[in-house]
Amino acid sequence: MRDPYTVLGVPRSASEKDIKSAYRKLAKKYHPDQNPDDPSAHGKFAEATHAYDLLNDAEKRGQFDRGEIDADGNPRFAGFGNGGFGAGAGRARTGAGAGAGGFSAEDILKEFMSGFGGQPRGAAGGRTAGAGNAQWDPFTQGMGGSAGAGAGTRTGKGEDVVVNVAVSLEDAHKAAAVSVRMPTGKLLSVKLPEKVEEGQQIRLKGQGTPSPFGEPGDALVTVRFEKSKVFRRDGHDVRTDVAVTLYEAVLGAKVRVPTLDGSVELNLPPGVDTSKALRLKGKGLYGDGDLYVNLRVVMPPGGDPDLEALARFMRDQKPYKVRD
Repeated sequence: MRDPYTVLGVPRSASEKDIKSAYRKLAKKYHPDQNPDDPSAHGKFAEATHAYDLLNDAEKRGQFDRGEIDADGNPRFAGFGNGGFGAGAGRARTGAGAGAGGFSAEDILKEFMSGFGGQPRGAAGGRTAGAGNAQWDPFTQGMGGSAGAGAGTRTGKGEDVVVNVAVSLEDAHKAAAVSVRMPTGKLLSVKLPEKVEEGQQIRLKGQGTPSPFGEPGDALVTVRFEKSKVFRRDGHDVRTDVAVTLYEAVLGAKVRVPTLDGSVELNLPPGVDTSKALRLKGKGLYGDGDLYVNLRVVMPPGGDPDLEALARFMRDQKPYKVRD
């Protein structure tokens, strides 16, 4: 947890009114009902609520300012008397948090909830809901039903986040480690599963939206295959184009062709039929598919008189059909 003054954007000398005003602005900006598709906003909302709860409690604020507790409300050291952390920090969060001004985070949320088109929230921070109705709870960072056993506690897990990652066919083929950027900007190295498929999700435990009242959520990384400049995927089969000269196609040759495992040497027979792809068995994706090489004959640049003379001779003396 960051410094609560930094989170709310107020100086340490801020009055209760200033703190309340700062929280009100942040809560309206980052409230989950206002940002249903922005997991990072959910985390900022929870962080602002936690900061307000700490600074709005005169006793806890004093302990924090004196360095007796940290930003999470945990003691920095033990045994500092009846007025220290042990006397008040252990109180239940439900209904607590109201400072001398008498305004808890729940009170402020109630004031502007009608502006979101929703119903007022109860003292536990959750919407009034009937049995079986799941509702977003900003304090538990999750979906909560009607009030029951444990209602009002803030021990929920943070929200899961969904992140897309574009991977090359080569990296997928090798089950390589790829870099994944989280919504928070954090960069993670993620090992791809063996034979990963398009649209497959990889769960990263604890890398989702943080929750000040429980464990963070998870990140669900969805794999997308990026378009390759060299290969075309057809299921687990892969296709590629290789340029050859006219004399290589006529006389035969050994040419280097790319594969997902690196380039290999391919023997071209004399007079190879370039209209048909050459098949390299087992050289496709994950070794399950094949690699198909399409040969593309490239003429010499700028033309060639001898080649033109040969072409006229073949046209006139040895024509052959390639089209119906």
